[in-house]
Amino acid sequence: MTVNQLFLNGFRNYDNVSIQFCDGVNVISGRNAQGKTNLIEAVYYLATGRTFRGTGDKDLIRFDNERASIKAEIVSCSRNQTLEARFSHGRRRELFANGVKLKKATELTGRLTTVLFSPDDLTIIKDGATVRRKLMDNCLSQLRPGYLAALTEFNKLYEHKTRILRDHYEKPSLLDLLGDFNLRLAHHSAQLIFYRSAFSEGLTRRATKIHNDFSSGQEELTIKYKTVGKLDPLGKKASDILPYLLEHQEEHYTAELRAGLCLSGAHKDDLEIEINGISARKYASQGQARTAAVSIKLAERDIHCDQLGEYPVLLLDDVLSELDATRQGFILEKIEDGQVFITCCDETTVGAKRSGKTIKIENGKLMT
Repeated sequence: MTVNQLFLNGFRNYDNVSIQFCDGVNVISGRNAQGKTNLIEAVYYLATGRTFRGTGDKDLIRFDNERASIKAEIVSCSRNQTLEARFSHGRRRELFANGVKLKKATELTGRLTTVLFSPDDLTIIKDGATVRRKLMDNCLSQLRPGYLAALTEFNKLYEHKTRILRDHYEKPSLLDLLGDFNLRLAHHSAQLIFYRSAFSEGLTRRATKIHNDFSSGQEELTIKYKTVGKLDPLGKKASDILPYLLEHQEEHYTAELRAGLCLSGAHKDDLEIEINGISARKYASQGQARTAAVSIKLAERDIHCDQLGEYPVLLLDDVLSELDATRQGFILEKIEDGQVFITCCDETTVGAKRSGKTIKIENGKLMT
């Protein structure tokens, strides 16, 4: 899977540029705030239909423009394809695949897959459960078309139920709706838990091996999927998980009303990460946490390859500068196959032999 050419028009700080890439390692260098991450963001957007920066689509439009577009010529599953996203003020964004307008972002699934590794991902181990759920969601949304649809619907139901629990004291009639929302929320939770459980099993198998190599056999990394109550969903179908979730909801009915919070559902999920049998979140050193984070992201890349039969596009956004020389070297040794984008301030960080092509960016322009 490769991005052969990218066209940016009015996107972020880019006016109108066309950039060609090689099949191997593409190093995107330049000083800070020149547009390196914007380029990575454009590739990620065409793969997922969203930005990883937590901003709205309107923020993607260049300051002095009314509209913007991202277009890429890619090779996926041995087929040449074209993907495009168009943005304009006052209108919803439009997505296209091979010139045909898509009805939903879920139709992008599988056309272009990416694994993003940014400095924020180095917090996977030490931060709260939200970042680890995001890790699962980002990967599964690209690999399983049904997952993104279930996640989108779950989030809507969760917001509605939370409002009911929060406002029912002032509007008691809202409680008449709670039974229906509980049932639908449990159905979608069961689907998410089914997918996440299988993903975490594959993730720990691959990450354990990578981490063992990384630490020269000195450390054992384990990842356990944790969901509501004492439910062990591994090997269970979504239909088998549903009855337990309904029972868990019933047990927490009074507590939810009292707290005004949703206490049962897939939003409670987490990945419990241990190094040598000890909680990594509580006790891992900074170096151990970074080694574990690198192992997990490289394992995510392998999962994509196993599922699709080809490596996803790997996006390393200024992550090497956050790692010491040993960890930099380990990553560079592990990414010899597949297409890679690496942003950095100094291309010598990557090393000349690793760079298939170097692209220098200055203020949204290509420097020759």
